[in-house]
Parts: sequence; C-alpha cells; structure tokens
Amino acid sequence: MDYISLSQTPNELTTFLQKKGWLSPKDAPVVSIDRAGEGNMNVVLRVKTGHRSFILKQSRPYVEKYRQIPAPLERIAVEHRFYQDIHSSSQQKHFPKILGYDPRDHILMLEDLGRCDDMTSCYAEREIKDNQIHELIHIAKTIHTTPTAKGFPKNLALRKLNHQHIFELPFMTDNGFSLDDVQSGLQALSMPYKRDRQLKEKVKQLGERYLGSGKVLIHGDYYPGSWMTCMDKIYVIDPEFCFIGLAEFDLGVMAAHLIMATMKTDYLDTIGEYYGENVSLELTSQIAGTEIIRRIIGLAQLPLSRTLDEKAYLLQEARNLVIAH
Repeated sequence: MDYISLSQTPNELTTFLQKKGWLSPKDAPVVSIDRAGEGNMNVVLRVKTGHRSFILKQSRPYVEKYRQIPAPLERIAVEHRFYQDIHSSSQQKHFPKILGYDPRDHILMLEDLGRCDDMTSCYAEREIKDNQIHELIHIAKTIHTTPTAKGFPKNLALRKLNHQHIFELPFMTDNGFSLDDVQSGLQALSMPYKRDRQLKEKVKQLGERYLGSGKVLIHGDYYPGSWMTCMDKIYVIDPEFCFIGLAEFDLGVMAAHLIMATMKTDYLDTIGEYYGENVSLELTSQIAGTEIIRRIIGLAQLPLSRTLDEKAYLLQEARNLVIAH
C-alpha cells in the first residue's frame, strides 16, 4: 500500500493533518473520530476538534462495505472534481464545501453538514413529501446544467463496476448470491426475470448506453442514500459515480426509488413535469424499471421491508417500464 490509511488514533491523526496543513494550532488536537454514515464505497469519518468538526473521506482499492470487490482508487479524484465544478457554479447550497484534497493519499476533506439523516427512512415510512420531491428534481437539474471544463474524468473503471451490478449480475441465473438469504421465496420469484430474454436484451442495450457518453454532468447514484436532510434543508453527497452522461439516468434512478418507497408509479410523470427540459420519458422509464429490478433481485439490497407479493408487483411494474417502450 503506497498511501496512508485513515485508521489513526486521535493523536496520530492530529499529527497527520497538521503535516498536511489542514489543522491549525488553534484547532488541534483531534478529540474524537467517528464513522459518518454507512460508508458503502469509502471510509468516511467525522473528525472533531475543540473548535470544529469536518468530514474525511478516503477511497481504497476495494468497496468498503464489500471488501472482496475491487474498486478504483481514483474515484475520490472524480468526486473532488464534481464538487469543484459544482462550487464554481452559482448553485452550490445543496452540496458540502471542499476543505482539502490530497490525491496521493486519496483523501477528501469536506464540510461537516451536521447531524443530518439520509432519506432511506422513506422505504419504511412509504412516503416522501411533495416539496422534497420537487426540490430533489431541482437539485438534479442543477447538477445537469453545471458547466464542466473539458477533460472531466470519464470514470470508466467505476462505471464498469456499477454496470456489472446494475445491468448484468442481477439477471444471471447463477451469480453466487442466494436471494433466499434476503427473504425466503425471493430466489424463485426472481427466476422468471433472470430467464426473460426480451427483458435481458433491453437491459443489455440500456447498459451499453450507460457505458457510452452523454452531454451533461450526472451524479450517477441519485437515490435516498445520497440525499441528506437537516431540518428543512436537503443536501446531496457521494457523487463518486459521476460522469458526463445522460440526465435520464439520474432521473430514472430517482423515479425507481420513489416508486419502491411508495408503491406508486406516477412519479415518472411528476419528474417529467417538474424537470421541465427535453428529456426522454421513455429512457427515464426504462432506467427506472431496471433500477427497481436490480435493487430487488440484485446484490445491492435496500432496507426495503416488503412482502413477496409487494415485490412481485414491483418487479412486474418494473418489467413493464423496461419493455413497454
């Protein structure tokens, strides 16, 4: 390993940050280090001193939650570039500020947004407020209309990993992952979709479009785990999957999670109405359907407490979204 791992004691981290020039004498020493959220892809720490707190995020050559899965180290550089471009635009109030960046050790220092909660509670509550949905659509549009200079990273290595988990593994009849370990009966429920040639051909075509190029900056993982609420404010974090792609990918993923949370499919119309730009409702719907299927029968499971009958309904609706267009 040719970089320093963020696993120090408070005293060691104090010295480490002072050497980087990220911790002034009046801020020192570090008094506590805690995990900040789930940290599925990266190590994410909340660091407190006697005067302030901040977030340290580090990429490693594997997925933090599933360490057997390799992942590209450069994803933190892509995330840094996303925040740079966002903060150079006039729309930045929904994103944390950059406080420091070290490409050698793959560490990003970010503003601590406070004790926010992500919006994954929507799966249990089965609702999201209309004003929050409208604001999330506005934030997506803000991302998609952010000017980016030439040379924005293609992020292809991480996209290939994501492509595998969205468009390939969930549709394999034997991918080494037993869905009955998630919920008894789910494996049998999944098999018609894993054997559906028409569905799989459509999904393959969508996957090819995902790996292709687009025209706008997209977040790349625009779902409730990346949406944070603090009082009446909404923030968006974790853009390591970002690239110059298709707006419909973010919008389709968003629609999929609203549908899974509420069991209602009319959010596609809401997104089309409030986004107000020339986007393809057909492509958005197909992405939404694919995302629903992969979240129910794929490896990236959600805290989604639903009966088998409810999941069967969601899977059928999702297939219709993919195939009907």
